[in-house]
Amino acid sequence: MLKIEKYGAVDIGSNAIRLLVATVVEQEGKDTLFKKTSLVRVPIRLGADVFLEGKISESNANRMVDAMIAFKLLMKTHNIKRFRACATSAMREASNGHEIAAMIEEKSGLHINIIDGNDEAAIIASTDLKSLIQNDKAFLYVDVGGGSTEFTVFANGHIVASQSFKLGTVRLIENRVEDSMWEDVERWIKKETKDYHKISMIGSGGNINSIYKKSGKKIGKPLSYFYLSSYYELIKSLSFDERITELDMNPDRADVVVPATRIYLSAMKWSKAKNVFVPKIGLSDGIIKSLYNEKIAAEMEVNS
Repeated sequence: MLKIEKYGAVDIGSNAIRLLVATVVEQEGKDTLFKKTSLVRVPIRLGADVFLEGKISESNANRMVDAMIAFKLLMKTHNIKRFRACATSAMREASNGHEIAAMIEEKSGLHINIIDGNDEAAIIASTDLKSLIQNDKAFLYVDVGGGSTEFTVFANGHIVASQSFKLGTVRLIENRVEDSMWEDVERWIKKETKDYHKISMIGSGGNINSIYKKSGKKIGKPLSYFYLSSYYELIKSLSFDERITELDMNPDRADVVVPATRIYLSAMKWSKAKNVFVPKIGLSDGIIKSLYNEKIAAEMEVNS
């Protein structure tokens, strides 16, 4: 007999706010299934406020309130059983981040957890990567966001190192990244991957998902360093307007895709990875998985 519930996850990032609705299907004697039912993305670029002015503007705060009220109504319609909202780089650095979170909770009834970079990396790493992470291989997991990038090294089926850096697409566009940050990331990647003779990369985030979709690759097949490098040269050669008209990109993707691709390529170069797998998972998926794990742990406690 199947037990079916819907869970909700909100990811409040520096470039956009997303609501993921997932259907969780429990089966006796088999692995639980996590099916993406709905994904709603609202391009409220909080990072443009925070990385320049240090706080979230009144207009974007009001847009966030509207978005969260809309998300609450969508979750009610979906009959969501469990829910969590997590805010990352922009809100944790905003001088008024906690004040805005409190206002949103007062007006929408939804609580927002402002998490640090290490928590973000841990939530993302909790996603189900069994189909990719074989016990005899090493992987560098790279999740590029608007305000930060999370790096995790997997080897022998386990996490061996994880780190968050303030290297993000919106931050780069606004010229808020020092050269020393690139040097710190390069040093960390080289140090944590030097012991692995052959390493592959796993990429997550809206930009790599978009690139993968346009590549026409079959699900599960990786992108090569050569392909990503060629794509980078293409998008760099086009203007912002041309990326929208010729490559059919959304305006809020057409600018951030360039620095995002640079980050992925740099990580591949420094880790000597020749391929990048794109499983289309991220923070929202990790939130869903952590909600389910908490439910199972609570049930075990009750039955013990």
